[in-house]
Amino acid sequence: MSTVIAILGGVGLFLLGMTVMTDGLKALAGSALRTVLGKAAATPWSGAFWGAMVTLLVQSSSAVTMTTIGLVSAGILPFSKGLGLVFGANVGTTGTAWLIALVGVRVSLSAYALPMIFIGALAKLLGKGRVSAAGGAFAGFALVLYGLTTLQQGMGGLAQSLNPTDLPAVLGMPGAGWMSGTGGLLMLIIVGLAMTAVMQSSTASTAVTIASFHAGAISLEQGAALIIGQNIGTATSSAMAAIGASVTAKRLALAYVLFKVIAALIAIFSFPFVTSWMTRLLPSIDGTTLLAGYHTAFNVVGVAVLLPATQWFTRVVERIMPTRETALERALDRSVLANPVVAVEAARRVVADVLKTISAAVAAALSTNTDHRGVPGAAAAAATLGEVRDFLSELHAPAASETDADRYHLTSTLHALDHATRLVENLAAGRFDPPPGPPEGNSPLDIHATALCVKAMQGAQEVGAAVTAQSALSGHTDPVGWSVSPEVASELDEMASTALELDAVGRDHRAATLAAVAPGTISAAEALRRIDNVKRLTRIAHHAWRSSAHLVGRAALDGGAIPAE
Repeated sequence: MSTVIAILGGVGLFLLGMTVMTDGLKALAGSALRTVLGKAAATPWSGAFWGAMVTLLVQSSSAVTMTTIGLVSAGILPFSKGLGLVFGANVGTTGTAWLIALVGVRVSLSAYALPMIFIGALAKLLGKGRVSAAGGAFAGFALVLYGLTTLQQGMGGLAQSLNPTDLPAVLGMPGAGWMSGTGGLLMLIIVGLAMTAVMQSSTASTAVTIASFHAGAISLEQGAALIIGQNIGTATSSAMAAIGASVTAKRLALAYVLFKVIAALIAIFSFPFVTSWMTRLLPSIDGTTLLAGYHTAFNVVGVAVLLPATQWFTRVVERIMPTRETALERALDRSVLANPVVAVEAARRVVADVLKTISAAVAAALSTNTDHRGVPGAAAAAATLGEVRDFLSELHAPAASETDADRYHLTSTLHALDHATRLVENLAAGRFDPPPGPPEGNSPLDIHATALCVKAMQGAQEVGAAVTAQSALSGHTDPVGWSVSPEVASELDEMASTALELDAVGRDHRAATLAAVAPGTISAAEALRRIDNVKRLTRIAHHAWRSSAHLVGRAALDGGAIPAE
């Protein structure tokens, strides 16, 4: 009974330690997680490399996977390049097995772990921001070490009553035939899968396997068979998390499951040859190290097989799971809300797309000579901006560990949304007429005001197009493309000058138009209509300019630039 309690307690401490450590590391990384992943996926190979590195650092493949879902949903990364990050996360998550094999089962660190837990907990409780996050990560790491020591003690007791002959023999073990060995292999794979499904952590189940081998309770071949099943088992949590999620999340979960199955099939077919080679190495290399290496190797092989066929694999996943979501539903995927930085970028790009579309429609409407009682697409633009407002309303405030730049981006996006909404409201406020032609009154000022508004709309269209075309792969220092190109900066300066000139023209237009009423050149009603029309043009140009400036972070309340990371 004491053996069972020690094993369960060790697994529990290990799981708790991994959770606390992962939360601390993710908080410590802050927006750097999105920064690295956003820049890393220039190619599937670089995405796989950095996906592995980031997972190794934050000790959470789920964090990398969920961030990738957000980047793909927001349109920052194409699905095919997001796959590279997910594949890399599978390799990175095997790093903990090396910690277990090289340190955890070899050295009893319980005497050091307890003071480390105290120091880490003290830093987490008394510190703030990154100090608190670092304290949590440190305490979690110590809990992992203490859990491994407890698990090792429990496995030592288990080894006295359990030995490899009590478990099914697998291919490669002495006396195991092809039929019985294959049956035993499949049985242990199922056991490993069930272990991970129950624990919801392949790292914890792998720790149990390595500790069991170290204690002598299982053989090297049996340990390898269990590891295959435990790797497949990690896909169960992703599959369950995808239930009710967006199509993007479901596709990545499907890709994750298919990756695990393909890697497992490769491992099964090569099992007798690989385990035979591992057995020959056993006299010179410790078995726990071989198991950790096997754990990493067959994930690496799976990545090496699938990455060259990423485009084909993407088409297969998309064909298996087609989408009926609209472009707006994909862009404002609610699962993205778990990553505030990515959610803000998704909203920003939708606002930019609306600004681009509506500005083009306004410019076209003002350039014609027929009456317009409304701008085409204004109602749809208002509905879309309402969706963005609802989406951002569901966004929780970024954690204290997020940078000033992250908070600035959220504020700028809200400003851009507000100005775009006001622009659309002005379009719907009343009749939208082109300027009257000669010889009616003060038409030159009407025509000049209209031309200036058209110029401002064309500038807003170009800025909106630049924002929607920005890519995380553009080489900018910021992962979501807030850096401003010289062309966009010049366009914003032109828009500012145009808006100011239009405001001045409006004042002259008002005085001249009202003065034309007394001599009977135009009626009072016509004069007031023209004044109202130019006022609306001025407001439209102003809101288009301000929305454009906020979209690229050039309209800070204090007039400054984006805060440094």
